[in-house]
Amino acid sequence: MKRVLTAIVLIPLVLLAVLRAPASLFAFLVAVVTLVTVSEFLQLTTHYQLQPFPRVTYVLVILLFGGIAIQSGQTPLVSTAGMMYGVGFAGVIGAFILLVAGMRNTDLRTAFPGAAASAFSITYIALPFALLAQLRQQWAGAILILYLLIVVWVGDTAAYYAGRLFGRHKLAPRISPGKTWEGTVASFVVSVFVGSWFFTNAKAVSTALLKAHLISQSQGFFAPQPPDLSTLFILSALINIAAQLGDLVESLIKRGAGVKDSGALLPGHGGMLDRVDALLFAAPVLWYYSALRVLSS
Repeated sequence: MKRVLTAIVLIPLVLLAVLRAPASLFAFLVAVVTLVTVSEFLQLTTHYQLQPFPRVTYVLVILLFGGIAIQSGQTPLVSTAGMMYGVGFAGVIGAFILLVAGMRNTDLRTAFPGAAASAFSITYIALPFALLAQLRQQWAGAILILYLLIVVWVGDTAAYYAGRLFGRHKLAPRISPGKTWEGTVASFVVSVFVGSWFFTNAKAVSTALLKAHLISQSQGFFAPQPPDLSTLFILSALINIAAQLGDLVESLIKRGAGVKDSGALLPGHGGMLDRVDALLFAAPVLWYYSALRVLSS
């Protein structure tokens, strides 16, 4: 019951932020989620006897999203190009700064492992969320993120119910004992068809949302024709595969740490990382597709 009630409260809030929040506010909200998720992850790493650098990591996350918020007034082309440079810069400079911070450790044997744990939190959590925030600044960004959430959510739901009803063959029993091949296949099939259907009808959905004053003109998908069906099938398939891998990776991290949930922030769901693990792998897939669309236009 707690799980359902939490979803009933959170889903409308998430959709409202995606559809209605200005790009700068959306970046701020995603930054808050990122900081909470990074905090949970760094706490998990302590179960591996690591000593990460939380304060330095939080500062790097804030600087990353500050740059994204500043770009919210730019054109989608400039913002997307800036994000491409920013990803590379953050990946390099973040690791460098964290290693420098490690020089302050009394026991230098803990410096590199701690810096590595913090640097991984940037790559694993902060950068994918940064791509999600920048996606909102692209043409039809709200509809693209809505499409992403639908593909991930329906896939997760299909996997859960198909696994409970028909699951017989374990997918990865050492990592996630509850996952089955039947649930995995159901997740893939449902995601591909629902995602492709949604994108095919994105213009009609955008028109309805615009009339309801839930999105602005620039955030709707009003292209004369959607991408061809084969492209939508492939894109939805890649997003679903990435989402399922993201779920497994987080299960691997928790299993190694010997914990059931990443936290207790969300009743019935565990921590924030437990809720967004699939998005961390899926968001970059959609961002790169959309970035190529923007840069080639």
